[in-house]
Amino acid sequence: MAKEKVVLAYSGGLDTSIIIPWLKENYDCEVIAVCGDVGQGKETEGLEEKALKTGASKLYIENLQEEYVQDFIWPTLKAGAVYEGKYLLGTSHARPCIAKRLVQIALAEGATAVCHGCTGKGNDQVRFELTIKALAPQMKIIAPWRIWDIKSRDDEIAYAEARGIPVPVTREDNYSMDRNIWHLSHEGMDLENPANEPDLEKILKLMVSPQKAPDVPAYVEVEFEKGVPVAIDGQKYSPAGLVKKANELAAANGVGIADIVENRLVGMKSRGVYETPGGTLLYAAHRELEYLCLDRQTMHYKELVASKFAELVYDGNWYTPLREALGAFVDSTQQTVTGKVRMKLYKGNCTPAGASSPYSLYDEDIATFDADEVYDQKDSAGFVNLFGLPLKVRAMMLQKNGGKID
Repeated sequence: MAKEKVVLAYSGGLDTSIIIPWLKENYDCEVIAVCGDVGQGKETEGLEEKALKTGASKLYIENLQEEYVQDFIWPTLKAGAVYEGKYLLGTSHARPCIAKRLVQIALAEGATAVCHGCTGKGNDQVRFELTIKALAPQMKIIAPWRIWDIKSRDDEIAYAEARGIPVPVTREDNYSMDRNIWHLSHEGMDLENPANEPDLEKILKLMVSPQKAPDVPAYVEVEFEKGVPVAIDGQKYSPAGLVKKANELAAANGVGIADIVENRLVGMKSRGVYETPGGTLLYAAHRELEYLCLDRQTMHYKELVASKFAELVYDGNWYTPLREALGAFVDSTQQTVTGKVRMKLYKGNCTPAGASSPYSLYDEDIATFDADEVYDQKDSAGFVNLFGLPLKVRAMMLQKNGGKID
């Protein structure tokens, strides 16, 4: 009989490096490794040789960068979704993109299970598994961290050393990192104590620290069409190409560092440092354009939607009716979010330096402090009287009752 096939989400990092032999030892199965390339760079180099040497029957390396930006990053950017005011969701929306491809390959290969290396303490287990349940409800899920006897990253390193498996970390440099085209996250080691200031010169991989950024500002113009970035400094790019260009410009100026103590879905707080240079630039530019193009009611209600959208993405609820419905609302709001925004990048700061749009709702003739023939200031008296009427009525009531309510 043919062995059962298990598709493994494979990165070549510490966790998944030891999962291949662990699966073969404990399930006597064929392991098909899948690496979803969402922009982790050189981390994909040499993966096939490594996967096969450690026991995989084959390795898929799937270039998902354009799909990731187009179908996951852009909808989240248009929503203005930021988790707990800081986190631009770099790991959160990469997981459903990767998991979608895992399911497609598992079905094509006739696999009966999908395996991931997420820990039982983290959010990623939820993001992977909710996507699998939404797209292939019959698929079995194997999560070694919830089964095996390994309890720590030191245990993992020992397991790898005992089997001659090379791993990309040491006991001295053992940060938990996740990298893609949108960001790089750092967790663990000295960062586990929130009282410790991050040693930026030690941990930053994508960008320079603000202290080492140039002493002169850089100006960047971002062009949007219906809320989607399409050009930088007049040059059109593909979705992934644009994010890479934004990363290059913002990273050189120390823009995009976020130090967060966040509330994980599983109930605990965790501390991480995120590098999101291009994302920080694009979010800021998009927001400036919305200031011009959205009316007050829509903009204020969209802020409520943004908060819920961020929570859904963070919690792994990408393939849900609510996330899709909120996405449709966001798309409707973005019909006039077209134009150009100039941003000033200087030593970690990203500030607006002018914006324009053919759909701008800003009217200089109305807003001017100079004399005008458009706005009759006498009209405001009636508006203020009616707007303040509830306050006036309540104050009159309090006067009748001696200034208090029994």
